[in-house]
Amino acid sequence: IGLKLCLIASHWGQCVGEDCGSSGVQTRTIWCVHEEGWTTHHSHCQHADKPGSQRPCFKVCNWHQNLFEWDVSEWSDCVLVPFYSNELKLRTSECVTAQHGVQRRRVLCVRTANRTTVTSRICEFFSQKPPVEQACLIPCPQDCVLSDFTSWSSCSKTCGAGLQHRTRHVLTTQMYGGMHCPNLTETRTCSNPVDCPTGEDKHQYSLKVGAWSECRMPHHKDVLLSGRTTVDFSISANESNTVISHTHHQNQHHRHLQHHNNSHYYYPMSWELEVGYQTRQVRCTRSDGKNAMLSLCTKEAPPLTFQSCVMSRNCQTSDWSSWSPCSKTCRSIDLSPGYRIRSRIMTQIPVRGGKQCPALEEKQACNIMGDLLLKCPRYAWRTTDWGDCRVLPLLSQQDKRLINISILCGGGIQTRKTYCVQVPDDLHVGSNTQKNRAKDRSRPVSSRLCDAEDQPLVVQLCSVPCQQHCLVSPWSPWGACEHDNCDEPEGKKGFKQRRRELLWESNSTLGTSPHLTEFIPCENPTCYLWQVQRHGGCVPTKSSCGPGTVVSNVTCVSITGESVSNAHCDGDPPPTEEACEVACSADCVVGSWSSWSSCSHSCASKTSEGRQSRSRSVLAIPGKEGKVCPAGPALEEWRTCNEHPCTVFYWEASAWGPCIDEDSLDGNESSSWNGTWGCSAGVQTRKVNCVKMAAGPVPSKRCSDSSRPESVRPCSPPCQKDCIVTPFSEWTACPTTCLPENSTTATQSRYRTIIQKSANGGQECPDTLHEERECESHRVCPEYRWRLHKWHSCTLVPDSVRRGSSGPTETCGNGLETRGVSCVGESGEPANVTDCLQWAGPLPSQIQQCRVPCRDDCTLAAWSRFSECSGCGSFMSRRRSLTGRSKKKDHCLNEKLHPLEETLACPCDTFLSQPYGNWSACILPHPTVIGSLHGWMSHREVKECGQGLRYRAVACINQQGHLVDPTLCTESGYMVEVCHIPCPLDCKLSDWSSWSGCSATCGGGLKTRSKWLREKAFNGGRPCPKLDLKNQVYEALPCYSECNNYEWKMEPWSICTINTVDDLPACGEGVQSRKIRCVRRGAPSGEDGAVEDSLCDQDEMPARAQVCYLACPDDCVTTPWGAWSNCPCDQGASRNRSRSVVRLPGSDSTACPQLLQSELCILNSTCFTYEYKLSDWSTCTLSENAICGQGFRLRLLDCVRSDGKIVPQERCEEHGLINKWRLSESCAVQCPVSCILSDWSPWADCSDTCGSRGKHNEIRQEAHDEGFPCSNQLTQTKPCPIRPCYMWLLSDWSPCAIEGAECGEGYRRRNLTCVVHWGDVHETPPQQVTEELCGDALMQHIQQDMEQPCFLPCPGDCHLTEWSSWSSCQLTCLEGRSFETTGRRARSRAVIIQVMENQGSCPQQVFETQPCKGGKCHSYQWRSGGWSNNERVVWCQRSDGVNVTGELLLCPPAKTPNGLLELLVNTHTYTHTHFYMNRKQAGSQMTVTVLVLFLALPDVCDLAARGCSMLLVGGGAAEPLPPLAERERSSSTPTTSCNFQSIF
Repeated sequence: IGLKLCLIASHWGQCVGEDCGSSGVQTRTIWCVHEEGWTTHHSHCQHADKPGSQRPCFKVCNWHQNLFEWDVSEWSDCVLVPFYSNELKLRTSECVTAQHGVQRRRVLCVRTANRTTVTSRICEFFSQKPPVEQACLIPCPQDCVLSDFTSWSSCSKTCGAGLQHRTRHVLTTQMYGGMHCPNLTETRTCSNPVDCPTGEDKHQYSLKVGAWSECRMPHHKDVLLSGRTTVDFSISANESNTVISHTHHQNQHHRHLQHHNNSHYYYPMSWELEVGYQTRQVRCTRSDGKNAMLSLCTKEAPPLTFQSCVMSRNCQTSDWSSWSPCSKTCRSIDLSPGYRIRSRIMTQIPVRGGKQCPALEEKQACNIMGDLLLKCPRYAWRTTDWGDCRVLPLLSQQDKRLINISILCGGGIQTRKTYCVQVPDDLHVGSNTQKNRAKDRSRPVSSRLCDAEDQPLVVQLCSVPCQQHCLVSPWSPWGACEHDNCDEPEGKKGFKQRRRELLWESNSTLGTSPHLTEFIPCENPTCYLWQVQRHGGCVPTKSSCGPGTVVSNVTCVSITGESVSNAHCDGDPPPTEEACEVACSADCVVGSWSSWSSCSHSCASKTSEGRQSRSRSVLAIPGKEGKVCPAGPALEEWRTCNEHPCTVFYWEASAWGPCIDEDSLDGNESSSWNGTWGCSAGVQTRKVNCVKMAAGPVPSKRCSDSSRPESVRPCSPPCQKDCIVTPFSEWTACPTTCLPENSTTATQSRYRTIIQKSANGGQECPDTLHEERECESHRVCPEYRWRLHKWHSCTLVPDSVRRGSSGPTETCGNGLETRGVSCVGESGEPANVTDCLQWAGPLPSQIQQCRVPCRDDCTLAAWSRFSECSGCGSFMSRRRSLTGRSKKKDHCLNEKLHPLEETLACPCDTFLSQPYGNWSACILPHPTVIGSLHGWMSHREVKECGQGLRYRAVACINQQGHLVDPTLCTESGYMVEVCHIPCPLDCKLSDWSSWSGCSATCGGGLKTRSKWLREKAFNGGRPCPKLDLKNQVYEALPCYSECNNYEWKMEPWSICTINTVDDLPACGEGVQSRKIRCVRRGAPSGEDGAVEDSLCDQDEMPARAQVCYLACPDDCVTTPWGAWSNCPCDQGASRNRSRSVVRLPGSDSTACPQLLQSELCILNSTCFTYEYKLSDWSTCTLSENAICGQGFRLRLLDCVRSDGKIVPQERCEEHGLINKWRLSESCAVQCPVSCILSDWSPWADCSDTCGSRGKHNEIRQEAHDEGFPCSNQLTQTKPCPIRPCYMWLLSDWSPCAIEGAECGEGYRRRNLTCVVHWGDVHETPPQQVTEELCGDALMQHIQQDMEQPCFLPCPGDCHLTEWSSWSSCQLTCLEGRSFETTGRRARSRAVIIQVMENQGSCPQQVFETQPCKGGKCHSYQWRSGGWSNNERVVWCQRSDGVNVTGELLLCPPAKTPNGLLELLVNTHTYTHTHFYMNRKQAGSQMTVTVLVLFLALPDVCDLAARGCSMLLVGGGAAEPLPPLAERERSSSTPTTSCNFQSIF
């Protein structure tokens, strides 16, 4: 039905199979598809075309990854992307910066064993196939860039016509399809004003030699003719410098060598050299290049055309060794591949120009992907436990002399060690759990493996507990006598108590706190009292006066004043009504009792007791019938007080004892690694005693048992800690190289570190932390030596060669003789030559020149023995003489050619020592501490001053002035002398001054004391603390100046004295007085504490006398005025006071006085405000045995009245002011942490044979505050012994030397000289010594290029110049940015023509490039000189200042200077090009005319073919290039010119 169907196959599925390998099967699905895209049954398609749906495959398993890998080649060069024509676009004129290209590479799946290729599907199973193609950029074509021309050379002839030339060199070769380099040489004719003399020969003749042929072996006699070498002396110009050689056997010989190289390798047991011959051509050449008769060039014997030579031998090497293990054996973050190495050894050194040795080591990438490699081990720092806290390192030198070191406490420092361990993969580096910490007992490894991690701190501040310090409040008043336990009162003995509060205490656990409660035994204690409160006044029972009753409220209260049930009080309650009496108008009126005075004694003793009194006064006298006044004694009452004894008791508690295991568990049952869990509970005990003040312990019953401190408390006992050490580190490596047989036995060591010290009876630490042992088996260097064979007979050039050459044919003359060398072992057994190359020292010479005497040779006797030396500095000599006919031959008598005496300097064992260089710094001896190389020693005091040694190198000189081993002059190679490093002096301060007075005259303030500077720190000593402007440091403590230290003491008023007249009653106004005195506040009334009145406040001095009023009979009598009420300082406020009537008047006509009095509140007069005032903080106060760390500071609180007076704090409390300020707090004094350095590292190796070596240490802890600063000397240098430095010195190349001729092929050579110097070639000129001191001279010659062929041109030869210097490195750049990381530099050789007739034989100019680093991007711009006669010079310059030329203009045409806007003619491509620029100024326009006057070289005359269409720019118009028909060519002269008639 015409359906267009086709079969389409899907992608192959995955290879499946039961076993790994080639038994797998791969399947795919086949569809029958219509061209429109729909599918149908596959029977509709032709089965003949049906592709297979199954195929065998190689099933890959995971373990195959080690067998296969991707082999990826380097990226190919970037090529342009092909167009539709499938052709590469070579150059595009539209290119601006770069063109799109593509790079490809080869990606194959190979077997790792033999690198054979397998299907890519195997490697794709493990990893994706690397890309085989990537896009790239190709820079725009870059043309060849040349330098500017040199100046013209001098004329080739001094008379007549000659030639001149100038050259330029290549700066950058063409790249990416750019223009090739044009000619590097320009040549022009020159003429001299002097004509050549008539009859002088037109030509010059020169003896010219060719290059020596390759060295050939002589052949058998039957092929002598075929082996002859003949010299062609033809003078034909077409056959120049030809050597015709018949060598039919050479190919067979080379095939034999090639077969030998490909055969199975064997190690040679000996080396033999073969002597052959070589020839060269000699001819006489004329200055026009033609050959001439040899006799025209040689006046004497012609030069040699043959000579003996050593057959060359190529370097031979052994087979490759096996590949070393891959350097990358694990998977890390670094994605770079590893590498593996294989090597081979040289088994045949190259001889006489033989092929140099190939690379003896090969490196190859391996484990590029590394997906299945194990993860690389990780390393992390671990630390030991912190050491003990030490205060001593913080002390200054002054403190160490003044302080008892044994009782130091407070702030200190503690240290620990760090070590590096390998961290398991399942352990997080930062984990700090107890479970993981047990795994930290890992083997220490080299600390270099942890360099990538930040090292933990090894120093920290700590604290040594001081005795507990605290602040307490003043004592409260003594309380009432009460039972010890009011809940269960017993007996009739009780206690009076007073208390104080703990205001602040340190957090130290040492010592005890002061007692806070004191007791006084008393009798008849009570816990509850009846309290009586009267309600109202006395109410008469019958009339308005007389007897009556007063009602009271009776309640039971506790000692603290709380109301309780009446059942708590003992006995019957007091009556609620009491009898009283209201005075009648004629009765005597007596006032109420005053308050009891203060007790005369604070306690009762056997000789004294306390007493206090109270009094009352008569207010009104009685009438005739009234009740009389009581007698005088009845107006005063006395009673005893403070009857308790003067003995005070208190509980004294000792410090808490150690924590004791409550269950007495065996310490071994606790954890054995650090004891932080699994420990039992414990208890602490202390002694508690009742102590009598100023006496000592007494029975406990003297103190209140209810206030007894606890003597037992629970605790957590310190668990037993076993010592924990790391496992031993790995043994240090033994030497991998062999050692001489008599050398000292090598040792290896290992160490371990204490992580945790033992404590509380745990297992002690081991004694051995460092172990050392001898290496079990160190390889002794084998002994081999060269065995020299006998010299073979002198080998000359074969006769057949001599007969075929000019010159003497006698079988005599110079030749070569050889000898074989073999290698033998220590016992003389044969060994491989390679063993001697490695162990036997320099290879002995195998060849030397020899001579077979000729008939005309001079014969001499053998040398005599050297004469004896007469001493140091003398000479020894030997002689020989001519023999036979030689005595009569003139040329034999020339002693320059045939010396008859030889003199040598005698050896001398006298040496001269002289100091070299400067003295080293003073180096202190540091004691060697085992383990100091493996961790930081925390408790070792490092000595940084005192006596040391300094060193100066000694140079040992022999009699020839050569440097020799320093041990020939001194034992150590040093001059050593004692030196001293001054010790640092700390800053010194004076002792503390006395305390100053309190800064406040009243209330809280500060008192200070100070130290002042005596000596500043010197030489790195501890610096001074922060000083003020007066160079002082001070301490401040709070102080209190009691404003009420003194008070006025008033005695009772005297009786009111009234002056009466006649018999009138003694009543009415009178005067009463009292005594006042100034006493110390708080002084008992019974003691005489009177002081001067001036010490008391004069403003508050009470009155000594006052007006009194004694009421008359029948007068109204009132009580004295009561106290004023509180006076608020509000505007308009007032205060009141009142009094009451105690006797009514006798008649209605007499009224009672005013009973209520008011007055306005006036600030600072009748009313006052109050506020709290804080003093400044004191300085931080430490324990007397501490120098830093935790302390406390204080401040004081005062209550200040509004008039500025300090009043008791109770006044502020009465006015509701709340104290919300802290008066004490903890503080810290920063510890003066000194700089802490690590141990000195071991001495480093000498940086040079004659240089210096050093050691260094690191800052582990920077200095803080006033600590010792870090030393400036963190490195020390010590001179190295001045040992002679031997080196091979390579001379410069010699001029080209031609043997026996004037020009032609020759050699330039350079020499190797063994010299000795002092480590710096520039400062000490090297001196030549014997070659044995520098090593193997033969191997040095093999490694260096010692001979180069060269060519000296004969007159008339066309030749190449020497190589130019390498140009500067230039990068390929895009828009000023580097396109490549590697640049290129170039050099070139130009062609020099001496005679125009020889142009046909000129070689081609050559140049070469090489990669370089450090290149730069360059740009080009036009430069022009000044105008002169309407002319100026225009040139193109590179951005580095180099003038450049090229095939096309390198500078941008758009920026061409005036006159070159359209003219693109390269001024250096053509021989002569002159630009004439005419400038005509007309207004604002400028006209520039450019005329090309002369163009040279016929091959560039067709400018149109080179793209030049405009030549003339004049008056703003450009004329086209004239047609070819209008150009005239002239070839009459060697330099062809093009003339443009239509223009000029």
